[in-house]
Amino acid sequence: SLSLLDTNLPVEAETELRSFLAKRLTKGALFEGMGNVVSVGLSIPEHKVGCYYCRFQQENLLEMATLESDINAPEYVVCFLGGSEKEDTFRLELDKYIQSLKINLDLEQKTLEMSVKPHLSSWFENAICPIQRVVQLFQEKLAFLLHAALSYTPVEVKNADERTEKDISRFLAAASLQGLVQEGTMTSLCIAMTEEQHKSIAIDCAGPQPQLHNAGSNRFCEDWMHAFVNGAEGGNPFLFRQILENFKLKAIQDINNLKRFIRQAEMNHYALFKCYMFLKNCGSGDILLKIVKVEHAEMPEARNVVTVLEEFMRE
Repeated sequence: SLSLLDTNLPVEAETELRSFLAKRLTKGALFEGMGNVVSVGLSIPEHKVGCYYCRFQQENLLEMATLESDINAPEYVVCFLGGSEKEDTFRLELDKYIQSLKINLDLEQKTLEMSVKPHLSSWFENAICPIQRVVQLFQEKLAFLLHAALSYTPVEVKNADERTEKDISRFLAAASLQGLVQEGTMTSLCIAMTEEQHKSIAIDCAGPQPQLHNAGSNRFCEDWMHAFVNGAEGGNPFLFRQILENFKLKAIQDINNLKRFIRQAEMNHYALFKCYMFLKNCGSGDILLKIVKVEHAEMPEARNVVTVLEEFMRE
């Protein structure tokens, strides 16, 4: 059975939503800590709405239940409703948001009023809008942030309020290729860029517009920056997320193309020239070369190709 803890839905719509969730629970379709996004028909003006829902257990009580098997840790289901199923593009962010809710949740009504309700009601502002706010804050300087995210360059933020600092951190995490390139490659890149202290970027948010120091960019990031800035007119956070996913997809496609050319270049000098031309024309040759250098570090023939390409690019 489901008992209501907190909602801002009308009574009829809340009953319909609870019925929908009860059916999902009966089918075993709610996995702990993993959110889902579906379309739900409710008795509210929009009729069909996008619903993110996630089941979780309070962590400290879960530990108690493990220690004393006769205690059943209470379980919770959190729902966030939006205008469509586009919340799915932010599912990972919403899963993390639920994790942060665990820390605040307490069965005492006082804590519910002071901590949980504000956390629940600000889900859209805190989990969905950070990318949009960063685009609006940085404008043309967004190219430097995109470059830092792709190259795993450390970023230090100064003189920023807590929300802005978190927004920048979330944007960098969302724009990086984490989970899309090999984990070992990502770790090696992070170590290499952290060791090059002069490469770290400082962002000073003291003025109306952020000032960046030691920041780098390339044509690829500048082209995508224009896509973000042009999209800012509509002010749709889901559009920004889609542009960001397309940006990462294109970067991955370029990495895979370069790796294919390098394999061919191990036996073919013309393919080596194709590699060089690709690096020159793709707009992000500086970053791609670093990534493939790390990935091919243990492969002598491919490493030789990368060394030759580095020399060509320097010249």
